[in-house]
Parts: sequence; C-alpha cells; structure tokens
Amino acid sequence: MADSQSNARLRADTGAPTTGVIHVRTRLTADFTVLSNALVQRRGSAVTIGVAAYISSLPDGSPVSIAALCAHFSEGEILISRALRELEAAGYLERRRERTPKGQDRTRTFFHDVPAGRDPDDRPRSRKTVRVPDAQDDAPSPVPTPAPAPPPAPADADPQAVAVLSSLRRIDPRLILSASEAARLAPAVAAWLAAGVGPREITEVLTARLPERFRARPAGVLAFRLRETPLPAPPLPSQAAPPERPAVPPFQTCDGCERAFRAPHPGRCRDCRGPGRNLSTAA
Repeated sequence: MADSQSNARLRADTGAPTTGVIHVRTRLTADFTVLSNALVQRRGSAVTIGVAAYISSLPDGSPVSIAALCAHFSEGEILISRALRELEAAGYLERRRERTPKGQDRTRTFFHDVPAGRDPDDRPRSRKTVRVPDAQDDAPSPVPTPAPAPPPAPADADPQAVAVLSSLRRIDPRLILSASEAARLAPAVAAWLAAGVGPREITEVLTARLPERFRARPAGVLAFRLRETPLPAPPLPSQAAPPERPAVPPFQTCDGCERAFRAPHPGRCRDCRGPGRNLSTAA
C-alpha cells in the first residue's frame, strides 16, 4: 500500500522575520568598537551618530577638531560643528579649557561612552502625559518674546574691524561684504582685536579651508566662524627687547692725508693725530 501524500503547504520557518532587516553576524576579535544602543539608535541627525561612532573608534590623542573631522567626512564644517554641539548637549562630548605651563589656553576634548552624569544601567523612562489647560483654566498669560536688537548702523561699526573685513576680498574675491553685513560682523571682529589677536591671524582664520561653493551669502560663513571658532591665543610677548646697536658715525675725509675714516666730526685720522706728527702740515 502506498504511503499517503498530503497537499498541505509546508510550515514556514518561524526563526527568521518575514520583513525588515536580517543580520548576518560575524564574531570580531580585533579592530572593532563597542557602542551603546542609546547612542547609535538616538533620534536626530545621522551625521551626529556618524561623528560619534568615528570619534569612539579613534585612539586617545587623535585630533577631533572641526578641521580634522571635515578632512575625514564629506560634510562641511557647519554640519560637523552642529553634530559636535548635539553630542556636547547630550553629555557624550565634553570640552574643558585648560591652561598650559606657558600661560596659553587650550581646549581638551573628552568623549564618554555613557553620557556624563548618567548611570550606564539607566533605561529611558516612559513619556509623561501633560494636560494642556483649557480656556477656562487659570493659565498664566504667555510672556512676550523680546524683539531682537537691531543690527548696528554702518556708521557705528568699529573702523578697524570693518577694515579687516573689507580686506578679505584680497585673499578670496568671493568675500565681498555689503556695508550692513560688515557692520553686523564688526562687533565679533572687534572682540578678537580687543583680545590681542592681530588682523593677520583673524584673516587666516576666516579665509582658511573655505568651501568651493557658497550655498548662501559669504557673510553667513564668516559669522559662523567668528561664533564657533575658539578664540586664537595672542602671540606671546618677547622676553627681552634686543639690544640697540650703537650708531655708526659717518665717513669723513682726513684733512692731512685725505683718507676716508669714520668720525662724528671732520678732522684728521688716527695716523695723522699720532705722536710726533706735525699737525700744521699735511702728511
């Protein structure tokens, strides 16, 4: 007697999901970085997560400045700086100002696997429901937001700061600013000048590594750099002024032998003034 055959569909494998991603795991024994799910699954910018993962993979002492990160990523300094600010606000990135033995200020960067001040075993708490007050509730009246201060008039801007901004077009012809734009940027430049940073150093900071194409007015890029770039340290004063060289007396023509010699006043040379020489006759 032949075996009975069933026309029922074979049961599907319940181990693998039918939708979504399927991970192909490989056990790594070297060249890997451990990241918390709270970091890599945080909502927001993908650039922020990518910058955090890249910094986590670097050894201690690696540069993580905006310029160093821009050299690695294809994003510009605005997106990179925004990512660093988000990581700093979330507690993953910490910047400390320290003073070197030579009296210079520098910024040290610390990256935390777990945000500073948070327990690694903490879990995100559930959201609380906040009731919006009805019109009949005694809700406090909203405080009006003060209007932003108007930009300074071009006539009130610091003339030295405006001169620094106007000279930027000599380095890059694209950095042409209007009078109102220069007046808006002048206070930040004046603050740098008051801190002891010279016009040449300010020009180097504002014109270094500019993007090939500006998506907006160049004043926006300059404003971003003046706002986000750490204040450069002014040059150290010289320890001691170099000694002044003695003044060299001019050449004179000897009245006796007509040879040239150096002396503050006309007269005779050393040989003609020597002992035994007749000062009334020529040599």
